[in-house]
Amino acid sequence: MMPWLFCALGLVILLLAGDALVRGAVNLSLRLGVPALIVSLTIVAFGTSAPELLIAVNAVHDNADGIALGNVVGSNTANILLVLGIPAIIATLHTSQCSTRRSYVQMLMASVLFIGLAFCGTLTIWSGLILLTALGFFLVGAFAQARNHRRNGCSGSDEEELDGLEDADPDMPYWRICIYLGLGLIGLPLGADLLVDNATIIARMYHISETVIGLTLVAIGTSLPELATTVMATLRRQADVALGNVIGSNMFNLLAIIGIATFVGPISVDPEFLQFDLWVMLGASLLIIPFVFLKQDITRLWGFVLTGLYIAYLAVLF
Repeated sequence: MMPWLFCALGLVILLLAGDALVRGAVNLSLRLGVPALIVSLTIVAFGTSAPELLIAVNAVHDNADGIALGNVVGSNTANILLVLGIPAIIATLHTSQCSTRRSYVQMLMASVLFIGLAFCGTLTIWSGLILLTALGFFLVGAFAQARNHRRNGCSGSDEEELDGLEDADPDMPYWRICIYLGLGLIGLPLGADLLVDNATIIARMYHISETVIGLTLVAIGTSLPELATTVMATLRRQADVALGNVIGSNMFNLLAIIGIATFVGPISVDPEFLQFDLWVMLGASLLIIPFVFLKQDITRLWGFVLTGLYIAYLAVLF
């Protein structure tokens, strides 16, 4: 029973620490005069993915490669099926009003690149360099697009940008910012260590592979921030935020997290990933083509379908 409790405790610490790091980083950047748009594209994206990053790094260090890969692949699948499915059940996501084609195509390209490298059998530091280089190209393109929008006066006011950032306060005192950053930097490694160590113990106790634990328990846990963000965006009728959150998170998971983790050590790819899980991740990504290219809304019916598919996926795993 204790490993389950410590696993849950580690997850709670991760979520709280990740939230604290995002708040501190955003407000520090705003105090230093960095544009809110740039903050949302970089620091917020990195901060919300920090739990996954710490878990992957710890898992590779502890020779639990199945948890590292399962966390990323499982999170991406959960982000599409669960994180978009549950909010759509609550209220229709009006994705017909969104313009996310470019970022969606980039996410698909990142998925194909990741799958191609996985078929080499082991993700080495060279694989990581390729993934990080691809991320660099995508970020440069995003910054150039954002700069062009600002030059053309299409991006809206700074106040509107700040409204999209949680707890953004350009006047937040530095002592409070330091507290947020300190809590995040201390809590993230502590939570990651607790979660990975005890998830491994659970896997061995119940003769469940580390891969399955990573694809389910760890993946769902680290997708909770995205789920919370998407639910709030749905209630506020901000479908662009909801869909953009999922697409951006998935791309960052594949390119940045695994890319950085390979510098800790080589990551062996379990044959289960190559035969099934990677294709489920890619198939889930292709499911949202109608909402991106055909201007369809994610209705409650689609919400039930996506959530049902995820439940079916979990049933197959177990």
